[in-house]
Amino acid sequence: METIAPHWTSLLPPLVAIGLALITRQVVFSLFLGIYTGALIAFGWNPLTAFLGLIERYIVPALADADHAAIIIFSMMLGGLVGVISKSGGVMGIVKKVERFAHTARMGQVATWLMGILIFFDDYANTLIVGNTMRPITDRFRVSREKLSFIVDSTAAPVACMFLSTWIGYELGVIGDSIKGTGFTEDPFSIFVMSIPYRFYALLAIAFVGIIAISKRDFGPMLRAERRARKTGELVAPGSEPAADVTDLSKVLPGEHIKPRWINGALPIATVIVVTIIGIWHSGYEAASAAGLATDIKSVLASASSSTALFWGSLSGCAIAIALAVGQRLLSLHDAMEAWFAGIKSMLLAMLILILAWSISAVTRELKTAEFVVQIVGGTLPLWVVPAITFFLAGFISFATGTSWGSMAILMPIVVPLAWDLSVRAGHGPAEAHGSLYVVVSAVLAGAVWGDHCSPISDTTVMSSMASACDHIDHVRTQMPYAVVVGIVSVLAGYLPAGLGFSPWASLSISLAVLIGLIYVFGRKAEKGNFNKGGTA
Repeated sequence: METIAPHWTSLLPPLVAIGLALITRQVVFSLFLGIYTGALIAFGWNPLTAFLGLIERYIVPALADADHAAIIIFSMMLGGLVGVISKSGGVMGIVKKVERFAHTARMGQVATWLMGILIFFDDYANTLIVGNTMRPITDRFRVSREKLSFIVDSTAAPVACMFLSTWIGYELGVIGDSIKGTGFTEDPFSIFVMSIPYRFYALLAIAFVGIIAISKRDFGPMLRAERRARKTGELVAPGSEPAADVTDLSKVLPGEHIKPRWINGALPIATVIVVTIIGIWHSGYEAASAAGLATDIKSVLASASSSTALFWGSLSGCAIAIALAVGQRLLSLHDAMEAWFAGIKSMLLAMLILILAWSISAVTRELKTAEFVVQIVGGTLPLWVVPAITFFLAGFISFATGTSWGSMAILMPIVVPLAWDLSVRAGHGPAEAHGSLYVVVSAVLAGAVWGDHCSPISDTTVMSSMASACDHIDHVRTQMPYAVVVGIVSVLAGYLPAGLGFSPWASLSISLAVLIGLIYVFGRKAEKGNFNKGGTA
């Protein structure tokens, strides 16, 4: 086929994917039709040839890529690990440790917050386990169900998106594919790590929950909900209907005969982390040394092969989790493998979205979508506003579709090449160009979480309502003002200054100070004293 020159039609695949995702809220269907639109252009608008050729030209290469295959295997293995440690009581053991600190309404909220941070390896497991486990404790201290669901929701995706979780394989996949052809040579894992300080919304959302819990202050609809619960004992608003918990908890909670042990959850997770870190350091050190580069942390991370290390880590973690469960006779080998397969099955939809994300990324590269966008806006759009615009756009797509992963898949292949090209055109050196890329990548990832966090049709938002037994609309209504405030602070004190080269640590410090100030200026306490276990002042 002839080389395709940048043209306005190159915008059609991502626009079709975004438009259909907003209309249908079906990300898989929308991504597939976006790919098909690109195939139509590439195959000369022949509908039959495009339909038959898109699999061979885009989808099969996405699966055949060695790095892609490693990420898929790692993600599936990590899903299986979550299944085993949940079923064997490891996660519940960690929960029991945290519960010991809950003696007052304040400490009940703090314990819920800490538990949400500790269960970082999967947002679904986080939501279901924390909500269902802490609900009796927070109920005892008359903490409203709206507050419980807010804490649960705010420590699910914001935590999982930054740690070694079931999200990381997907995020590395979209990052790795988006930098192809940009001239950026760092490993996707290095980009992932370097972008963490710029994940302003995710970091601030987690911190904001802690500020709210420790200060005992709230504002807006949440304050009214907390005052109702404290004064009247009504944990849900009169006339509201708590979301029915229809989730099959047998897939994530241990049987009644299993004694929860924290070591059965902590040791496999620690194994994944330690083995992955060792693998990344080993491969990066060997590659950097062979290339004659310095062996400092940044050079080693940039030279490392993260896909292999992640596979080693997840495989080792699964082996330890199964050995602990079977060796202590908590699960039979059959039950352990069944839990492992259940965890793998939970990742299938995510992997399908990831494969389609890789495919539409290949489409946009072939059609030179980024080059065309640069031609249009390159001379008018300042680079420093790109992170803020990206954050809002990612948030809008995620809010409207209810999926942060779909937003990442659609937006990342467009804005990353755009930011790189604008940085090169501005005459930035390698350090500045790399910094711009880290900020934009973080804006996509954090913006997608922000929109998902606000969306009433988000799966984690719905699951937070269910696990907390809170009316879903009440959950959305009370959480949204908090999410909007944190999102605005993230842009004004985070992404706009970061676009100008401001230190992310300084931005985070200022943002935290602003949030604390807002809480103490506008926030009020629901009651003057804590309620004891009997529910009296």
